[in-house]
Amino acid sequence: MHTPKPSRRRLLAGGLAAVAGTIAGCLDGSVTGGPANDGDADRVLSLSLSDAGETLRDGAVVDPAETDTRWDDGAFAAARRGETHTTQFRTPFFSTPDDPTYAVHEGTYYRLSSVVVDEAAATRPVLRLFGVEDPETDEPEAADAEALPEGDRRAVEIAHFAARARDNAGGMPVGLVERGGYVYRDEEAVDASALLADDGPSRVTYRDIVYRVAVARERFYEPVYRAVAEPVAESPAEMEAILRARTVGARIDGDDLSADALEVIEAARHDGYEESHPYSDGYAEVLRAFHERPYLDGDVRNDGGVSESGADRIRYEDRYYDYRLRFLPAGDESP
Repeated sequence: MHTPKPSRRRLLAGGLAAVAGTIAGCLDGSVTGGPANDGDADRVLSLSLSDAGETLRDGAVVDPAETDTRWDDGAFAAARRGETHTTQFRTPFFSTPDDPTYAVHEGTYYRLSSVVVDEAAATRPVLRLFGVEDPETDEPEAADAEALPEGDRRAVEIAHFAARARDNAGGMPVGLVERGGYVYRDEEAVDASALLADDGPSRVTYRDIVYRVAVARERFYEPVYRAVAEPVAESPAEMEAILRARTVGARIDGDDLSADALEVIEAARHDGYEESHPYSDGYAEVLRAFHERPYLDGDVRNDGGVSESGADRIRYEDRYYDYRLRFLPAGDESP
C-alpha cells in the first residue's frame, strides 16, 4: 500500500470535488446514518488490482505436453478414451465444482472432474507425537527428524502441528492433520519409513522439541473416485469464453469512465487506492462499474464484501485484473 497522505481522498485530493451528502443519490442515510455505520470516519475502503494477464487460459488450463502431470496423466488419458480409471481417497485431479481443472489435448479442451463410485476399507499407519516432560532422562536418544527418510520428515512436520494444537488455540493445517497426527497413505513412504519399523526410534527431535513417537494402525473407510474428462471446447477462443463466463464479473471500457474514475483505477493498479466515507464521485463511479453497489447502496458494514456479480475479477481494456476491496483503519498501510 502506498504511504498515506493527509487528505481523505489519498490520491485525488484537489482533483475531485467533495461529496458530503450524496453520491449519485445512493448514500443518503443508508450509509452515514444509523448505528450500523458508526465509526466510518475512522476507516477507509481500500481497492487494489493485480494484473491477471491478457488470457485466462495461461493460468487455468493444463497442457500435458508441456507440464509435468504425473499426478493425473494416467487418469486423463484413460478418461479421454472412455476407460475406467479410479483412485482411492484422493481425487485424480485437483478439481472441485467451484474450482474446476481444465486440460487440453490435441486441440480439444476438457473439464476434469471425478465421481465417487465405491468405498474401500484400508488399514493405515498413523503417526502421533507427544511432548516429553523431561527430555534429559535415560530414554534412548531422540532421532533427528532431518535425518529421517523424506516421507518420515513430512509425517513428523504434520504430526508436530497436531501435537502443538493439543496445548493451545493456535490451530492446525486442516486437511493435512488426520486423527490427531499424520496418516501414511503412500506405500513407498511406508516401505522406506524408519519411524514405522519395529525397531524404529521411540523419540524424535523436531525444531529443538523432543517428542515421544506413537504409531497405531487404524481402519479407514475411503471413497473411490472415477476420473471424468468432459470435452467443453474445440478452440482457444471457446475455452477463453468459458473461463471468462465463469470467473469475470465486470467488463469495463475506459472510454465509458470519467477522468476521475480513470485516476482511481490507475492508482489501484499501481500502489492501491483508498478513501474514507463519504466517497468521491470518481470512487463511487468505479464501485458501480465493478458491480460493487453493496458498498454504496446498502448497509455497508454488513453488506460490503458481497459482490453483486459474485466475482472478484474484471476485464479492463485488453487485460484481466483480480481486485480486492476491504475496509482498513484510517492510516493503515497493510498490503
